[in-house]
Amino acid sequence: MNPTQLLEWQWSGYPRYHRDRTNLLLHIAAVPVFDIGTLLMLAGLFTLSWAPALGGVFCVVASMLAQGRGHRLEAVPPEPFTGPGNFMGRLLLEQWVNFPRFVLSGGWSRNLKSADER
Repeated sequence: MNPTQLLEWQWSGYPRYHRDRTNLLLHIAAVPVFDIGTLLMLAGLFTLSWAPALGGVFCVVASMLAQGRGHRLEAVPPEPFTGPGNFMGRLLLEQWVNFPRFVLSGGWSRNLKSADER
């Protein structure tokens, strides 16, 4: 699957895989941590400075652990990864494109509201 297809495939099921209140709250906190961590890793690599790179690795790992825990709470779990490329593509697209898109489109708040009503 090319990146455009992967992006659209991931987006088509996104609201279905993000309905649990705890998972939604974990994501709203953890995705920015992942993004900051990614930027710190890149800054550390480009400047050959280990402190930001290691801080970035810590942020990315902590974010992934939190989000993984949140996804285990979902009634509909995410589709399994089909390989390392699929894992990396889905991970990066979720963090940098689809979750921000979910928040900006109102999907996050709609799902949080409906989770609160259950």
